[in-house]
Amino acid sequence: MDGVTLGYLGFGVRDLEAWAAFAVDVLGLEIVDRRDDGGFSLRMDGHAWRIWIEPGQDDLAFLGWEAADPAALERITSRLRAAGVALSVGDATARGVTELVCCTDPNRVPIELYCGPKMGDAAFVSPHLSSGFVADELGLGHIVLSSLDNSATEQFYTTLLGFVFSDRIKTEIHGFPVNLGFYHSPGSNSRHHTVAFGGRLPKRLHHFMLEVVQFDDVGLAFDRAVRSGVLIAQTLGRHPNDKMFSFYAHTPSGFQFEYGWGGRRIDDSDWSPTTYGQVSEWGHHPPGIIPRVRRKK
Repeated sequence: MDGVTLGYLGFGVRDLEAWAAFAVDVLGLEIVDRRDDGGFSLRMDGHAWRIWIEPGQDDLAFLGWEAADPAALERITSRLRAAGVALSVGDATARGVTELVCCTDPNRVPIELYCGPKMGDAAFVSPHLSSGFVADELGLGHIVLSSLDNSATEQFYTTLLGFVFSDRIKTEIHGFPVNLGFYHSPGSNSRHHTVAFGGRLPKRLHHFMLEVVQFDDVGLAFDRAVRSGVLIAQTLGRHPNDKMFSFYAHTPSGFQFEYGWGGRRIDDSDWSPTTYGQVSEWGHHPPGIIPRVRRKK
């Protein structure tokens, strides 16, 4: 089955300038395409852009899923049409792609399916990363979405968009139940997961993940976040399922980002899904609990 890659993200934000400073000074991205409404795009690899910022209500505005070519896009949209999903033709020129088809997922998130993305005129050079990001053919990274109906969401992303179940984390964190399913796209890339979901969240998106090439760039990004006054959500740690070494912090819009290194790749010929009873092998502590732990001693 044809799969898709996470091609781009669109965010509607209240404070455009705060996002501009955050994207460059903390994430290490490049601002491109300043628009008349104050919005702009962000670049991180060979593609012309990967994140679209526009005025909005501090949430995910749309998701861009890239198909391999026009034929693959047609097969994917045919599955959607056969399942009764309403489709429309999008503005391919505005997004800098060859073909663009729009729909809505079960969580009421606008979905843009496309092929033929425009590439950058020159090589991407981060203002802060010496190594760059793990992206290009693997896509932007991964996302954890709010799910209004886990069964309907799984049906949409697996049966229609071609994702495959990777594994599950089922546990409790500081009194909150966690039951997250992780999904990869064997028809497009080998990331351990490109999308995950497990229940309703305050915003459409819990976090997006950016992966760097060199280990030290995670620590340097953590330092930049601290110096910039970014609210840290979880300290440095490592996950048991995708083996990502990372930290989590808040964007200016309130949803989070994960900044990581060393993410696991999946070979479907020998992969068996597992259920894990912990979110992290170590670390990923909310900074606020550290003083309480110290006092208990």
